[in-house]
Amino acid sequence: MPLLTSKANPRFRALLTRLKAGGSRREATLLLGEKLIEAWAEARRTPAGGRLHPALWLRLEQAAPHPLEATLGVETQVLGEALMRELADAGSPPDHALLMDLGPGPTGPLAPRVLGAWGIQDPGNLGALLRSAAAFGFHEVLLGPGCADPFHPKALRGSMGAAFLLPLRRVEALNPDPGHWYALDGGPGAVALAEADLSEPLRLWVGNEGHGWRGVALPEGVQRLAIPIQGVESLNAAVAAGIACYEVARRSRC
Repeated sequence: MPLLTSKANPRFRALLTRLKAGGSRREATLLLGEKLIEAWAEARRTPAGGRLHPALWLRLEQAAPHPLEATLGVETQVLGEALMRELADAGSPPDHALLMDLGPGPTGPLAPRVLGAWGIQDPGNLGALLRSAAAFGFHEVLLGPGCADPFHPKALRGSMGAAFLLPLRRVEALNPDPGHWYALDGGPGAVALAEADLSEPLRLWVGNEGHGWRGVALPEGVQRLAIPIQGVESLNAAVAAGIACYEVARRSRC
């Protein structure tokens, strides 16, 4: 099997081009490392996991073949260490990576229990939000304007496979349906988390890491939701989402 070692190689340059577009324009992504590839393999028959389609297996030079290589039916390309490190954008290149074509997102009515991210800019924070949503039984995640790319490699690493378990769709505005809509925010008029009606259908939104919902006109039907805290001004967006998601799950088990 030929080894690619030059950054000027046309095949490597074509690979970089496929991965360049992000956000709503993204058509391909890269699963870096065996754990993430295996997490997708376990979820590939679900609607969310089935959105990703294997296109090319990438193996680090001198690394042993992975068992999935032979079963996915895609070509394998062996890369030199410098090329794999550039793809991974990390100090230590993974032994394996999998190039995935990205299919269209979900359409139709929202799921019963939805987490929304509005302006979450850090891919790691977005990945953590996806993990909380999956861990506490949410069925779908909405991505509002200014939100990080959930299929960016850093977001995929942060989600630890949760991006393959939940349908993800982008929306341009808050358009409340008959469900319970909440924006996590401690501002005037906010209802305390302990007093909120968190029954389904539920749409729980988290605002931007730095300024929350400041400058966003919440439409009628979206209630501000506060997590009581003391000693600090605010919580990290991913932490606040995790607390609220846990409370939703706790009540559903009662």
